[in-house]
Amino acid sequence: MEGYAHDLVAFVRLHQAWAAPLVLVLAFGESLAFISLLVPAWGVLVAIGAMLGPGGINFWPVWLAGGLGAALGDWLSYRVGFTFKDRVAMMWPLSRHPQLLPRGAAFVEKYGVAGIFIGRFFGPLRASVPLAAGIFEMPYWRFQIANFVSAFVWSAVLLIFGDVVSRLIEWIWRFF
Repeated sequence: MEGYAHDLVAFVRLHQAWAAPLVLVLAFGESLAFISLLVPAWGVLVAIGAMLGPGGINFWPVWLAGGLGAALGDWLSYRVGFTFKDRVAMMWPLSRHPQLLPRGAAFVEKYGVAGIFIGRFFGPLRASVPLAAGIFEMPYWRFQIANFVSAFVWSAVLLIFGDVVSRLIEWIWRFF
């Protein structure tokens, strides 16, 4: 995984025009229930954020792409949960990780709409919360509002974190 992440970051460094489309695809995969377990992409998003200032990549299109990709991934996960209900647990790769869906279900039951927002920021919950919301038929618009707001906040947090860390490292490098 680490090699693939380095290759993607190097590609974006050389081809900055591809930053937004690549972030859209990565955020979609990171938020899609089945793919996110296989391809954790948040590190690449942080690394692309580190290229915002020094690399000259424009924040706004990359932020929009990240938010849209994440929201679409969760929307599709919700749809899968809503359509297939309990059969989702039998599908690969969730069948190999049987604890994920019950954890996501408990989280959604306990926190409701706030759980959609909070779950976006915590690894395996990111994948299972939208599925659980669909399975338990959380009202569509309540889910989508939380989904889209949290997706754009998540995208901004990752990109800004990368930017701040890169600026801090640059400052430390110059100072020392």
